[in-house]
Amino acid sequence: MKLVYRITSRISVALLVVMAVWATLFYFIIVEEINDETDDSLEDYSEYIITRALAGEPLPSKDNGTNNSYHIEEVTPEYAAQNPSIRYHGEMVYIQSQGETEPARILKTIFSDSANKYHELTVSIPTIEKSDLQEAILHWIIFLYLGLLVVIIGLNWIILQRNFNPLYKLLNCLNAFSIEKKFSEPDIHTKTMEFQKLNDTVVRSARRNIETYEQQKSFIGHASHELQTPLAICLNRLEMLAEDPGLTEKQLEEILKTKQSLDFAVKLNKTLLLLTKIENNQFPDKKEIQVNELVKKLANDYSEVYANRNIPITINEERPVKIEMNETLASVLFGNLLKNAFVHNHDNGSIDISITNTSISIVNTGSGESLNSDLIFNRFYQASKKDGSTGLGLALTKSVCSLYGMDIRYRFSDGKHIFSLSFH
Repeated sequence: MKLVYRITSRISVALLVVMAVWATLFYFIIVEEINDETDDSLEDYSEYIITRALAGEPLPSKDNGTNNSYHIEEVTPEYAAQNPSIRYHGEMVYIQSQGETEPARILKTIFSDSANKYHELTVSIPTIEKSDLQEAILHWIIFLYLGLLVVIIGLNWIILQRNFNPLYKLLNCLNAFSIEKKFSEPDIHTKTMEFQKLNDTVVRSARRNIETYEQQKSFIGHASHELQTPLAICLNRLEMLAEDPGLTEKQLEEILKTKQSLDFAVKLNKTLLLLTKIENNQFPDKKEIQVNELVKKLANDYSEVYANRNIPITINEERPVKIEMNETLASVLFGNLLKNAFVHNHDNGSIDISITNTSISIVNTGSGESLNSDLIFNRFYQASKKDGSTGLGLALTKSVCSLYGMDIRYRFSDGKHIFSLSFH
C-alpha cells in the first residue's frame, strides 16, 4: 500500500472515532439545552399565573393559541409537605385545539395564598419529541460526517500526493537505476529538508557506485590485458621445459599440473577480458545471424566433443529466426548455453532445444535439484564445482543478453533444467 493511502486511511479511522464521540456529546448537549430553555419558559409562565392569582387578577385564557395549558387545584397541607415545591417532568398531554396527544414538558409548583391554603399549579408546554430529534440529529450527523470525511480525505490525498511527489520521483529513479547505464539525476525541486537530504544521499550513492563499478571494470580490463603476455610466456617455458629429456617422471607430472593451472588462468583471464569488452560495448559490428543454423552447428560440434557421454540433442524449430548482433558474441551466447547443457548433464541424459520466432529454450537433464535462479547468473557462482569451469559462463551469457536487450531466465520443472532466451 502506498504511503499516502496508508496515512489517509488512518486519518479516516481516527476521524470516525472522534466524530462518533462528538455526535454523542452533541446529541445530549442539544437535548439538555432544549430542556433548559423549556424549563425557563415554564418558570416565567408559572410566575406570571401565580402572581395574578395571588393578586386576585383575572387569569389568562387557557385557550390562548399557544398550545400552552395550565390548571390550579387546591391541595392539603400534608400533600404540600410531602412533595417538592417545584417539580419538572415530561409526559403526554392532550392538546384540545389540535385534538391530539403530544409530548409536553410539565412544571408543578405548590404555593399558598393569604388564607394559608395550598394550591398546586400545573403548567405544560408542548415540546419536540425526543425520538424525532434523535433521528433528525442522527441523519444530519451522518450526512455532515460523510461530506466532511470525503472533503478531508480528498484534501489529505491532494496535499500528501503533492508533498510526497519528490519521494515518488526518487523511488522511480532508484527503480530505473542500473549501474551499467548512464545515471540520470532525479529532477526534484522541494523545500522539504528531509527530501533534500534524501535526494542528495541517493545521488551521491549512485555516483559512488557507478564510479566504483567503472574503476573495477577498468582494473579487470587492464589487468586481464596485461596478464596475457606473462601467462603466454610462462606456458611456453613450461612446454619447453617439459620437452627436456633429463626430467624425471615426477618432475614432468608437476610441470603438467602447473601447466593445467596456467591453462585455467589463461581461460579465466580471457573470459574476464571478454566480459569487460562486452560491458564497454567494444563489439559495435553487427550482422544478420541465422539462429537456427548457428545452433545446429554448435550442437553438432559439442555432440562430437562429448560423444562419449551419449547425450542426444533434439531440435524443434517452428521457422527460421534471424537476429542482428555481433557474430562473435552470438557464438559466445549460444555456445555457452549449449556447453552448459552438456557439462552439467549426466551420461545417457538428453538435451531438447526449441526455437520459435521470438525465443529459444534449452532443456537438459542433470542433477535432480533446482539451481538458485537469483544467483545463477552472478559471476563465479557455481552450484557444483566442475573441473575447468570458471563460473563465468552464465554471467557472460547474461552480459551478452543485456547488451542486445534480450531476456534470459532459468526454471526447473519435472527434474529438468530450462534456460529460456527471449528475443523480444
